[in-house]
Amino acid sequence: MTSSLLSIDNLHIAFGATQAVRGISFEIGHHETFALVGESGSGKSATALAILRLIEREGGRITHGRIVFRKEAPVCLTELSDEQMQTVRGRDIAMVFQEPLTALNPVLTIGRQLTETILRHEPVSQAQAQHKAIEQLERVRIPQAAARLSQYPHELSGGQRQRVMIAMALACNPRLLIADEPSTALDVTTQAKILALIRDLQAERGMSVLFITHDMGVVAEMAHRVGVLRHGRLVETGPARRILTAPQEPYARMLVDAAPRLGAGGPALLPETGRSPALALDDLVVDYAGRRPHPLAARTRTSAVDGVSLHVAQGESVGLVGESGCGKSSIARAILRLTPVASGRIAIDGQDITRLSERRLFPVRRKVQMVFQDPFASLNPRLPTWDLITEPACIHATVARDDRRDMAAALLEQVGLGAEHLDRYPHQYSGGQRQRLCIARALSVQPKLIIADEPVAALDVSIARQITELMQALQQRLGLSFLFISHDLAVVERLCHRIAVMRAGRIVETGPTDAIIGAPHEEYTKTLIAAVPGRIAPEAGITPEMRSLAG
Repeated sequence: MTSSLLSIDNLHIAFGATQAVRGISFEIGHHETFALVGESGSGKSATALAILRLIEREGGRITHGRIVFRKEAPVCLTELSDEQMQTVRGRDIAMVFQEPLTALNPVLTIGRQLTETILRHEPVSQAQAQHKAIEQLERVRIPQAAARLSQYPHELSGGQRQRVMIAMALACNPRLLIADEPSTALDVTTQAKILALIRDLQAERGMSVLFITHDMGVVAEMAHRVGVLRHGRLVETGPARRILTAPQEPYARMLVDAAPRLGAGGPALLPETGRSPALALDDLVVDYAGRRPHPLAARTRTSAVDGVSLHVAQGESVGLVGESGCGKSSIARAILRLTPVASGRIAIDGQDITRLSERRLFPVRRKVQMVFQDPFASLNPRLPTWDLITEPACIHATVARDDRRDMAAALLEQVGLGAEHLDRYPHQYSGGQRQRLCIARALSVQPKLIIADEPVAALDVSIARQITELMQALQQRLGLSFLFISHDLAVVERLCHRIAVMRAGRIVETGPTDAIIGAPHEEYTKTLIAAVPGRIAPEAGITPEMRSLAG
């Protein structure tokens, strides 16, 4: 590519004695979107940090290779000092990180953080920088932009925080934007808006984009060309359409095949007769106290869950989907009696638990277990594996102390791990292995129902597929019921017999999975389905412009 904006030639990156990136080479053209895909640990983020020369701050180093950036004249970034790189970062090359809440300073206002970026790279006054900050927020379509300058990151929604990150990255009109998983943690409609925003700003400003992701639907939606990384090596590069429809390398084919595709069909609907409900919610209401309008006034009340009725039969998986803030996790917390219930009824395995005392509720808790989105945050880092996964059984006195290691070995075997893991600690596992530990921990008390709250949202597509297949196998073998909470409709379709669609605290539509995905009745459900990137098949997300560039 003769007119490339960025060239990476034989790049090697090491963390101590570990080689994270092993001789990769690729180029990004002007106005092009290049997607770098691969599983966690493949070297994607290390490559991005190396381009900005931030890898040294993370304990890594570039051991060999060149990174050349071409603006007016070619500049070898690997030869610049840190002081010289400070003029490049933000002005010529900018980055949008996956988690804006950790990337933004929590003690500084949005306005302070935006104006600092502008003042660093442009010869403008404080007033001019503030005016430009407002313009940037308006450009990324944040409502009431001027008022947002005095707010702090925690006062914005996830989608708004990501828009602020994009505004900061584009404040000085960079030629290259590095987007590192910028939409992974967002619900499907917010994700669609962020992707559309990046596309629109790219067309408006003519910049190039390096898009780092493990979501093949996003690749289909965004990329002109794709590079596939595995164990620090670039195993395949090429036009997006070819990589997504006819990859040459087995690893690239595995990634494409593992990606869930909406419309691929789900498990057959279970017969309605002869199945008692594992969970029954009847007209459930959950309220949260709001702010006082003034010190002498009563607190306002906000209904997070507003009259929800939902049943999950024995051996059935029901998907609960909707945008962030619609009340999905509030329902999960209410089922576990971790949140007070304002009104309505919750029944577990036929027993009404809505008003049970803590003492009478204790034995019922065995029947319901939960698997959370972040397995690392869910596991005690100080406990070895055998102790972690048998702890619930120990609490409920269903296992003798001397039998805990034997129980742990059996549980590990059930989730596809071996007894050699018994004495390991959480940090010694990969993300997918940690989620298997969380499932094993949940199984230790032989529950009737498992609530899975975004259990694969943070995992690579191949690992996510392994976890969902594990859950299906355990369901068939043990007769488990699942309430699967997710914003990923393709994953829900793969796993669930029925789907309930939630909006603003209410269930607006429910039915068999194939019916909801194939022929939804509600406009909101249609909007959710339409927002899925690269839906139905990878090629469905490739735009005419991408076809012309991909060839």
